[in-house]
Amino acid sequence: MTTVLIADDQPLQRYGFRMLLDSVPETEVVGEAAHGAEAVRKAAELRPDVVLMDVRMPGMDGIEATRRIVASGERSRVLVLTTFDLDEYVHAALRAGASGFLLKDVRAEELLAGIRAVAAGDAVIAPAPTRRILEEFTRYVPAHRSDRAEDPRLGSLTDREREILVAIGKGWSNGEIAARFVVSESTVKTHVGRVLAKIGARDRVQAVIFAYDHGLARPNAD
Repeated sequence: MTTVLIADDQPLQRYGFRMLLDSVPETEVVGEAAHGAEAVRKAAELRPDVVLMDVRMPGMDGIEATRRIVASGERSRVLVLTTFDLDEYVHAALRAGASGFLLKDVRAEELLAGIRAVAAGDAVIAPAPTRRILEEFTRYVPAHRSDRAEDPRLGSLTDREREILVAIGKGWSNGEIAARFVVSESTVKTHVGRVLAKIGARDRVQAVIFAYDHGLARPNAD
């Protein structure tokens, strides 16, 4: 059973999400919040597996609420709901520690799959959408400086793990990585897990941000 907190300032939107989630046996809505501050308070109180977080809400918005929920160190993971033309919000949400995002007009099965993925510790941004997003994402990433001291976390990676991190940064799926390096997908999953642990990333989305921040990935790179 995956527990979910719905944070959205529109009552009808919350009702729609609740109706969907209550219709399947594997999810349970444990609470609702109409603004960011309430979402932070209820996340601490209810400790849901996943918080469905709207971006635009009165008072504390979803970005700041996400930042506070993640910073609390609690178990809850945040799945941000937004619109594709608001790329600056997507970037800010991922920076704040969200485990991914979905569009508000997402199909029901995609939302449910996204919730399951986030609850399991994965990111919900599939490889193909990730590639589309990265071009916009880099507009907000500071240019990499070659004279900057290398992050010690990079030094902890083996050569293969560094290659895996670069591949993650390019938005490759486990299957694509396995094919490129001629290894099994289970081996790739092991490598990915070790990479995430060594760089302190919660999921693949955070690994993508790390790769871009450290100059290991760039849009349209082969």
